[in-house]
Amino acid sequence: MSVGVMPDVSVIVGAYNAMPYLTRCVMSVMEQTIGRGSIELIAVDDGSTDGTGEELDRLAQEFPDVIRVVHQANSGGPSAPRNAGLELARGRYVFFLDADDHLGPEALERMVAMADANGSDVVLGKMVGVGGRGAPRSMFRRNQPRTDVFTSRVYWTLSPLKLFRRELIERLGLRFRTDLRVGEDQPFVAMAYLHATAISVVADYDCYYWVEREDGNNVTLTTRGTQPRLRFLHLMFELLEREVEAGPHRDLLVRRHLEVDLNGALTHLVRESEPDVRETALADIRRLLDAWCTDEITERLPAMTRLRFHLAHRGLLDGLRAVIDFDRSGRRDKVVVDKGRAFGAYPFFRDPAVGIPDACYDITDQLPVRHHLDALSLSGTWLELRGHAYIHRVDTHETSTEVVLRERESRTEYAFPARTTDAADLTRVEGEGLYDYDRAGFAARIDTATAADGGPLPAGLWDVFLRVRSQDIVKEARLGNRRDPGIDSRPRPHMVRLAEDRAEVITPYFTKPYDNLTLDVGQRKHSVRPHCTMSGAAWAQNAPGTLVLDGRIDVQGITAEDLVVRACRDGRTVELDAFQTVAFSAGGRVGFRVDLARALAAKALHWGEWRLSVVLRTPGSAKVPIPHDRALPAARFRRRGLPAYAKPLAGEDRLALRLGAVDPVAGVRRRLRRLIGRGEP
Repeated sequence: MSVGVMPDVSVIVGAYNAMPYLTRCVMSVMEQTIGRGSIELIAVDDGSTDGTGEELDRLAQEFPDVIRVVHQANSGGPSAPRNAGLELARGRYVFFLDADDHLGPEALERMVAMADANGSDVVLGKMVGVGGRGAPRSMFRRNQPRTDVFTSRVYWTLSPLKLFRRELIERLGLRFRTDLRVGEDQPFVAMAYLHATAISVVADYDCYYWVEREDGNNVTLTTRGTQPRLRFLHLMFELLEREVEAGPHRDLLVRRHLEVDLNGALTHLVRESEPDVRETALADIRRLLDAWCTDEITERLPAMTRLRFHLAHRGLLDGLRAVIDFDRSGRRDKVVVDKGRAFGAYPFFRDPAVGIPDACYDITDQLPVRHHLDALSLSGTWLELRGHAYIHRVDTHETSTEVVLRERESRTEYAFPARTTDAADLTRVEGEGLYDYDRAGFAARIDTATAADGGPLPAGLWDVFLRVRSQDIVKEARLGNRRDPGIDSRPRPHMVRLAEDRAEVITPYFTKPYDNLTLDVGQRKHSVRPHCTMSGAAWAQNAPGTLVLDGRIDVQGITAEDLVVRACRDGRTVELDAFQTVAFSAGGRVGFRVDLARALAAKALHWGEWRLSVVLRTPGSAKVPIPHDRALPAARFRRRGLPAYAKPLAGEDRLALRLGAVDPVAGVRRRLRRLIGRGEP
C-alpha cells in the first residue's frame, strides 16, 4: 500500500469463515465509484478454517495498493477484528463492513459527500435485506442531511455498519467490547451517536446489502441465550443514565432498548431449558422492568409489548410463551371495540382466570387511518376532494369523515363534513376477511370563499387533514401521500375570487418530503411569477402605434381583468388597461394589444422613455418583464394628426420605448443630406 496519503475511507472487514461471500464483499469495495485512491481496505482474518484467509491474501496480491490483510487467532466474535482494523486505519472516515455483506457501487461516494457537506460524524446508508433478512427501515424513509437521536429514528439501528469520522472515534477512545457475546456494538455506536456533531442519513440509494447466509451462520443469528442479552442491556442503561439527562430524551432511548432488546430477551427466556437459568434471568428482567419501564414509557409501548412485560413481571411464563407463539404465528383475530377504545384480541383478553388489565390490550393509539385520494380539483372558489378513509381494523359502522383545513403557523382550523360514499370493493380488497369498510368512501366540496366561518379563507399554508370517526373512535391523518397517479402533483396556482373586492392566488401542492396536500393561500411558498413569461413584442400591421405582446400565463382561473400592461418613467407608473385588449388561447398562451397612439392622445402617456411590463393584479402585484427584442423596429404613427414615433431603446434587457414627436424640419434636413450624399441635384 502507498504510505503518506490519507485515504478518505478506511473500510474494515472482520472475516471468520466467510466463504464464498467474502469475495463479493471485497470486490464491492474495489468497485466503489469514489475510486480506489480514496479507499484503504483493512481485512482481518479471525482464525478462519474455510479458505477465507487464503482468499484475502489472493485479493491483496491483486490490489496491493488498497488491501491490507491481518491474520490473527480466532477471538470468538466480531469485536477483536474490528478493533484490530481500527488500530491500523488511516482514513478520515471509517466504515465497518461485515464479510457476509456487500456495498452498492456508489455507497461510499454518497456517504462521504454527505458527511463532508454537513460536517457529520456518523452517516447511515440505506440498508437492504438479502436472502430473507429483514433490514431496518424506519430511519431510511427520507434523506436527512443533519439530524440526531432525539428527532429521528436513527437510534433504532445500533449496528456499526455505518460511516464514522475517525477523529470522533479516537477522541472518544471508542472500541468494541470484547467481553460481550451479543450487543458488543451498541455501546460503541450509542456513544458515537450521542457525541456526534451531526448524524446524516442517505436514504435515496441502496448503500448496504445485509445478507442472510444460506447456512444460517450469521453471528447475530446464532447467538443463543437470555443472559448475554441482559448483560449488554444493563450496560446500555448505565450508559444512558450517565450520558443523557433524565427526562423525555432519555425515556425515548430507553424505550428503544425495552421495545427491541428486552422484548428479544423474552423470546429467548421462554426457550431456556434449565430452570435455574430461567429463574435467574426472570428475576433480572423483573429488576430491569422495575427500574426502567416507567408509567410514561409503558404508555408509549405497543400493546403486545405491554402484554409481554406484564406476563414476565408476574412470572407467567406459560402465558408469555403462548403470547409469543401467537405473535410469531402472524394470526390476528378481530379487534374488539368497546366504549370508544380498540383492543387486540390477544391470548387471555378479559380472561377472569388470568386477570390481565385491559390497558395491556389497548391498541387504539396504534391503529392508523388508511386513506387514499382519488380526485382533487379547484374550480372557481370550490375545492373538491374524493377518496376513501377508514380506521384500520375497525368496521365502518356509524362512521363519518371530516376534511380539516389547519393553518400551519396559527393552528387555526376549519372542519367540513364529507359525504359518505360506497366503498364495497374496499372490503373485498383490504378487509382481511374480517372487517367491513363498505362506508369508507368520502366526497367533500369546500367553498374557499366562505370556508372561514362564512368568510374567505385567510392567507396562509392550510394543511389538509382527514378526521375519521368509527364507533366513537376518532383519528386524524394528513391527506395526499397516497393518491391516484392521475392527480397532477405540480404546484398549479389558481386565481380565485374570494370576494367582490378580493382575488387571491390559491396553490394546491404536495409537501416535500412527506408528500401531503396543502393549500397555499396568498403565495406564501409558491409565487405565480415562475408561471408567467412574456416572449415577444411586435407592431400591429394594420393599426399604427399598437404594440402586440405574446406570452404564457399558466395560472388557472385568470381573466383579462387580472392582467395589465404597466409603463414606468422617472418614478411615475401608468396602467394601460384602458388602452389594451387581452386574448387567451390554449396552453395558457396570452396576447396583448396596447394602443400607444391612443394612450398618447388621451395624455395617459407623454413624450419620453418608458419601460413596459405585464402585471398580475394579485396581492403583491407580480410583475412579468417583457424581454428586449433587437429585431423590433421603430414605429411611426400619428398623434392628434401629427407624426409621432416609438423607438426601442438599445442596450436594455427589458422592453423600453422612447416616445416622441417627429420633427418635420429635421426630417427635411436628413432627406437633403441623403440626396447630397448620393450626388443628386
